[in-house]
Amino acid sequence: MQSQINQLDGQLQQIETQGQRMIAEVQKQSPQPADPMVSQQVGNIQVQVNQKKSEILEKKNQILQQLQQVQLLEMDQEVNQGQIEGFFRAETGDNLIRKMQVEVLLRDGIVEEIRGDV
Repeated sequence: MQSQINQLDGQLQQIETQGQRMIAEVQKQSPQPADPMVSQQVGNIQVQVNQKKSEILEKKNQILQQLQQVQLLEMDQEVNQGQIEGFFRAETGDNLIRKMQVEVLLRDGIVEEIRGDV
């Protein structure tokens, strides 16, 4: 998670740098610095840069919240990661409710245990 945060920080810097370059290029190509078209282009670039930065900051905040939650966990504590949809074999006479209540325990992405009727 920390490496993801670092990567997002790098993306933020990259976007800011690219935005500044684009603005400088637009201003450089214009014969008149006070041209309203230049101001509009610069404004559009700034809006796009700010939107992208907001998206990245939102992702970063989500990861920071997850990191905070992870730091509160005890070693080997089980954490619910959500539900998955998939196919399973069902035959006449099977208890469908029990078959739908299967849990898959993962450790570092590897199936460690399957709980319930498969």
